[in-house]
Order: sequence, then C-alpha cells, then structure tokens
Amino acid sequence: MTPKILIVAEHDGAKLNVSTAKCVSCARTLPDAEITIAVCAADPDAVAAQAAQLAGVARVLTAANPANTHALAAVLAPQIATLAGPYTHVLGPSTTYGKDLMARIAGFLGAPQVSDIMAIESPTRFRRPVYAGNAILTVEAEGGVKVVGTVRMASFEAAGGGGSAAVEKAAVSVELPAHTRFISVSAAKSDRPDLQTAARVISGGRALGSAEGFKLLYSLANRLGAAVGASRAAVDAGYAPNEMQVGQTGKIIAPELYVAVGISGAIQHLTGIKDARTIVAINKDGEAPIFEVADFGLVGDLFQIIPEIEKLVS
Repeated sequence: MTPKILIVAEHDGAKLNVSTAKCVSCARTLPDAEITIAVCAADPDAVAAQAAQLAGVARVLTAANPANTHALAAVLAPQIATLAGPYTHVLGPSTTYGKDLMARIAGFLGAPQVSDIMAIESPTRFRRPVYAGNAILTVEAEGGVKVVGTVRMASFEAAGGGGSAAVEKAAVSVELPAHTRFISVSAAKSDRPDLQTAARVISGGRALGSAEGFKLLYSLANRLGAAVGASRAAVDAGYAPNEMQVGQTGKIIAPELYVAVGISGAIQHLTGIKDARTIVAINKDGEAPIFEVADFGLVGDLFQIIPEIEKLVS
C-alpha cells in the first residue's frame, strides 16, 4: 500500500514556515510516499505557491476560510480532520503550533499520535527521543490505522525547492467551533532571525549577571546575523524573556553554529542544542560540562572575550 501523507502547513498567512519543509524531508524517507500539503488560511494562495515548490510534494490542498485568519488549533483541527480521509499519515511540526494542533487532529480522527518523530523506519514504525534525548524509543503503530505525528525539527534538513506540485482548492464543509475565538497576540518583535530556524544562535547563561549583560550578546548577534537564546537559569533569573529559552523545556534547535556564553551545560540545556553542527563554548570554568560537547572551547571572562570577538567580526 502506497503511503499517502498529508502535511499540515505552518505559516503566518504570507510566508511558509521552514518547519513545513522539514516535515516534507521526514515524509520523503518513506519509500514511494505520496505527499500532500494542506494550507488553511483566509487567503492561502501565496503560501500554497511556496509549498508547491518544495521538492517531493505531489500536490497542495488549500482551505480558504475567513475563520483561518489566525491559526487557532480549535478551528483548524476539524478542517484538517475532514481533509485527512484518504491519507495514511497526517504530519505536522513539533513546534508550538504543531503540538497544539496535531493532538486535536488525532482526537477528531480517533487515531494514535507519535510525537517528536526523528526517524521513520516503516509506515508503522517510528523512532523518537525520550529521557531528555538520552534514549531513543522505537514506536510501532497498529497496521491499517491512520497515524498522526509531529516531526522533530532538529532531526531533518529542510526540503529544497524546484518542485511544481499542483495546487487544488479543497471544499471543506464542517461546523467550526464558536467557543474559541482570537482576541489578541502579544509577541516580542526583533529584526534578528527566528530562534528556531536561525543558522546561527548565540545563547547566554546566568553568568551574564543581568538583562543589561545580555546587551553584549545582542550586539554581537547583530553583527553575525544570529538569533539570541538563553539558558533556563538566565530566563528564571529574569535576564531574558521566556521565548528565548533553549533546552528541554524551551526550544530545541539545530543551527549551523551555536555559541554558548556563560552556560555551564546542564543536561536539560544540552538536549536542546546537541543537533547543532558546530558548538562553541565560552566559560570561565574550564571544568564546565558544556566543554564536553563543544567543538571549540574558550576559557576566560566573557565580558572581555565577547567585545574582542565583536572587534574581529566588525
């Protein structure tokens, strides 16, 4: 039986999130998989055109509805569940968006969900991390049952372009809930790259001493075109906002370059960065655990080292 995979697109109404391209890469590991992307939006045409260009995508389904202006899981889930009928798998990203949405879809479909898929071994067999990434669990789903899954972003490269999938309008007739509605959104605005998709990330720990200390990192990040993250200790101390937290209870990332500044390297933090291509650690404690995973380490006072590095890249 040919696997037919429906991927739920993550987007902001105008631009497709790179998480969708990573879901495509995951789906393509299943031999002969037929991949469809579903785009739910008030006006899905622009996003659908971007999705159609992803290599390996056979077609794109669009569900246009004014109710889709804001991505509310309670509103999107019944629409995706309606579209999911002929598909063997329904995948979405293991991001805040996907974690909120995919569980609802699984509930509507009465289907099992496999979370944080890092590898697909067969249409029913999946691998996912457990115990903060210290062990890998193999999950076997019952044959003949539709599977809903979230894809671990750090485990896959984004699918490339060059595709030319057909874009089709889907007629979705389903009653949408009225008990959930959009009120407002409050989010930090920054000209720096998004933390979860940035190629370069600089993160600070409690050693920075204050929110003022983080300005050192912001300045260097601006020169490098990098996103800025923080350890849980720095967030708990109030030096950085919650959305900057990297680690097991924050964002799990896989940048090309990760620079850990004043971060000791607790296992919970390492869980969020261990898929980074190159890890650089700067810490005055030469025995800090972060040096055990770092590709390059520099022992010294960060308040002297960071300005010197900034001079070199200016």
